[in-house]
Parts: sequence; structure tokens; C-alpha cells
Amino acid sequence: MSARLEGKVALVTGGTSGIGAGAVLRLTADGAQVAFTGSNQEAAATLSKKTGATFYASRVEDAASWPAVMDGILARYGRLDIAFANAGIAAGDGSVESITIDGWNGIVAVNLTGVMLTVQAAVRAMRRNPGGPTGSIIINSSMSAYRPMGNFVAYSTTKGALIALSKSAAIYCANEGTQIRCNTIHPGVVETDLIRTVIDQAPEPKAARAQFENMAPLKRMARVDEVAALVAYLASDEASFISGSEYGIDGATTAGMMGV
Repeated sequence: MSARLEGKVALVTGGTSGIGAGAVLRLTADGAQVAFTGSNQEAAATLSKKTGATFYASRVEDAASWPAVMDGILARYGRLDIAFANAGIAAGDGSVESITIDGWNGIVAVNLTGVMLTVQAAVRAMRRNPGGPTGSIIINSSMSAYRPMGNFVAYSTTKGALIALSKSAAIYCANEGTQIRCNTIHPGVVETDLIRTVIDQAPEPKAARAQFENMAPLKRMARVDEVAALVAYLASDEASFISGSEYGIDGATTAGMMGV
């Protein structure tokens, strides 16, 4: 890996598994000093030992916890250059008819309010950077922002709303005279440990895998490292004029009809 992020400090939310853990691995490999949040202490300890990244036990939707997290990062590293707002959930979702209000509120709290709090805290920290207010904020949305799922109404709605949140933050930061950027990424189906577990526990694992793989015209799922590579690019100075944009990484799933 290159050292194109050397001297930069990154924050990854939901960093103990899946895309978040992949981002911690990639950002550290590219030279960044990384802090990450989550609630799985055991997984966090393993990742910290492997990468040298610093773990903060925190839930993104807990507004009261953010000052301590950011104060800890700034005290340890002296700056914040990259924030990957990755934490998200789908548990408790359903259709517009079946979802409970508790299910709805729980998903909105993490997927939307938690991301807003992440962006808010990141902007405030990046304003304090030595040399001036600069940084890159990357929000993990989903291809579901473009192709909502009928049985995941809260997940689909929150992922769509993240586009507007990102663009609003990008415009605000630019109008404020900062060089703080904000963009969204939109993964398709990614072969995480969670997806592999779903496949392995299916009545017919081979058929379940084929179903996931056939969702994309490229006939496979994305790898975690491919998504992490996109995060690393948007975090780097190579993307210094990219803000308010949306980046699909879904194997052409949302590009159009596959035909018959």
C-alpha cells in the first residue's frame, strides 16, 4: 500500500466489523492514524492489535457521548482529517405496513441521526485543524438510496436521506470558506461476514449465494477491500475537489435494466 494518507488522522464509526473494519485496515495501511467507534469490545481489541488504531466504545446516536470521543481524538492526535460515517443498522425493519414505531425510531436514530451527529462533530473538529479548516467526510449510504426495498422501509428511507444530508453539509462547509468536503458512497451487496453467515444458514446456501451474486450485472458481490479503497480515495488529497457527490460501487446494479 502507498503512504498517501501519511500525516492524516481518521475516524471510522461502526469500525469493528464489515465495511467499517475494512476501512480501518485500509486507512492505516495507507499511512493514516485511525480512531474507530463501536460496541463490540472483543472485535475492537483484535482490530486495534492488528492495526494500532484507537478504539472508543461509543454509539453514534448517543449525542452526549460525542464530546468525549472528539476530545479524546484531538488530545491524542491533535487533528482530524478524515471521518467515515459508516455505522448503520437494519434490525427491526419491515414494510411500511408492518414496521413498528420502535423499529422505525431505532433505525432512524442510528442511520440518520447518528450520521448527522458524526458529520457535525467532524466539521467542528476539522475547523480546529492546524493550518486551517480542511478535511474529508465520507458517508456510507447504499444502493438502496436509489432502489428502495419494499420490506426495508426505514433502511431505504434513511439511506436516501443521507444524500441530502451530505449535500447540505458540503454546501455549508464550502460557503463557510472551509476546505471540508462531504460525499456519499453507495455500495451494492458486499460480501461481509454477516452476509456469509446469512448464506451459510440458508436452507440452500448455494442458491442463496447465487441470489446475492446475480443482483449485480457483474455477477458477484463486492469485496470489503474494494469499498474500503473507494473510501481511501475520497479521503485522500487526490479527491480534493470532490464534494457533494455520490459514488456508486454496486457492479452496475443501479445503472439500468439488465434485460431479458
